[in-house]
Amino acid sequence: MIRVFSLLILVLLQPLQGTFASEVKLQQDKLTLNANLEKAEGWPAGPTVLITHGTLYHNKSELTTVLQELFLENGVSSLAINLGLGLNDRHGPYDCATLHTHKHEDAVNELGDWLGWLKEQGVRHVALLGHSRGGNQTAWFAAEHDDPVIRQVILVAPQTWSPEAAARDYEESYGKPLAPVLKQATDLVAAGQSETVMEHTDFIYCKDTTASAAAVVSYYTPDPRKDTPYLLPQVKKPLLVFVGTEDKLMLEVDEKLAPLAAAGTIDLEVMEGADHFFRDLYAEDLVERAVEFINE
Repeated sequence: MIRVFSLLILVLLQPLQGTFASEVKLQQDKLTLNANLEKAEGWPAGPTVLITHGTLYHNKSELTTVLQELFLENGVSSLAINLGLGLNDRHGPYDCATLHTHKHEDAVNELGDWLGWLKEQGVRHVALLGHSRGGNQTAWFAAEHDDPVIRQVILVAPQTWSPEAAARDYEESYGKPLAPVLKQATDLVAAGQSETVMEHTDFIYCKDTTASAAAVVSYYTPDPRKDTPYLLPQVKKPLLVFVGTEDKLMLEVDEKLAPLAAAGTIDLEVMEGADHFFRDLYAEDLVERAVEFINE
């Protein structure tokens, strides 16, 4: 598959001498993907943090914006991507009324494209950073791609997953079982009708929406790779994982990661009082530790 990389330079602001932000784009098959590049002085020299957001979010969400600002204050460049989610040149939050054709694993391919773009620009030190579902997708990519340009992997409140938890969460959210929905989608895919639209379907965070059978299968079919702790022993790069004690979305993630920390597989930072989005001063503490880790 041929990947065509193109740079669109749109100078948006210039907060510090020798630094600037720009929107950059690349072409992936029929889709244009975009990202926000925050350049520290001297870029592409020095580290660049490649940031991936969580489920249906975007690169201008509060956490991602704050992370980019704080990294820049610490002299570290960053590239915050907008996952395409099947839409051309997507910006802003995903509208639940839009047909869902995207797949969980699409992000893994997009991370490869953006890593390739950074290498084309001359970057030789990349730290991957992913939040929530983006943390799982980042770990998945890192487990399968031991690229020498990737020096570190940083995960923030990464997704944990099990078939039992997925079924329980679905029924609690929508008042109906997941199994019949997944069976319908699985049967359609097996019959060669993966693009068939399933109407009035409850799908991830969207109630009564439309989704392709392939999308439903991708997000809900059991696969151990959706559980981040399963992936981490396969990552060959230094790993730093942040979790918050007040995270109400990724419950018991610190307990699931503790054995990996005890074994020396990961550096685990448990931040007392932080929620899933590391608001307020927690983001500052997170970036301070992340910069130390990147420079070790």
